[in-house]
Amino acid sequence: MDQHWEERVAAVWATFDDHPETEEGAERFRARVAALADELPDDHPFALFERACAWDSTGRSDLAVPLYERALEGGLDGHKGRRARIQLASSLRNIGRADRGLELLEPELDAPSDELDDAVRATMALCLSSLGRDREGLSLVLEALAAHLPRYRRSMGAYARLLRNP
Repeated sequence: MDQHWEERVAAVWATFDDHPETEEGAERFRARVAALADELPDDHPFALFERACAWDSTGRSDLAVPLYERALEGGLDGHKGRRARIQLASSLRNIGRADRGLELLEPELDAPSDELDDAVRATMALCLSSLGRDREGLSLVLEALAAHLPRYRRSMGAYARLLRNP
C-alpha cells in the first residue's frame, strides 16, 4: 500500500476526537474516511477495513461487521488483519454474537506476540463476560495485567490460572 495514503488515513484518525459525538459529527468523520477509501477499488481490503473502522468507531457495529468480514475474506492480513479480527470480535459482541467473537479470537492467543496481545485478551474477556463466563474473562485480564506489573507477576499469573482451573 502507498505510504502516503496510509499517512493520510492516520491523519484523519488523529482527528477523530475532534468530531462532536453527534450523528452529524459521526457522518462528517465517516465521510472523511470514505473519501480516502474511495481512492482504492471498492473491494480492496484496506478500503473495506477503514470503512468498517469508521462505522465501528461511530457506534454502528452492525454496519461494520460485514465490512470487516469482507476485508478479511479479501486477504487482509498481518497487523491490520489482527486488528480487524479484534475489532470484528468486539463488534460481534456488540450485536449479540459474542460466541462468534470469541471463536474468532481464540487462535490469536497462539499468534506471534505483538502490541495487540492485551487487546486480544481484553476483547476475549468482554466476549466471555457477555456469555456469562466472567471467571474466564477475569483470568485473561489478570494474565494481561500481570505482564506489566513491576512486582507480583508470578502470583497474579498463578491466580489467573486458578480462576480457570480451581
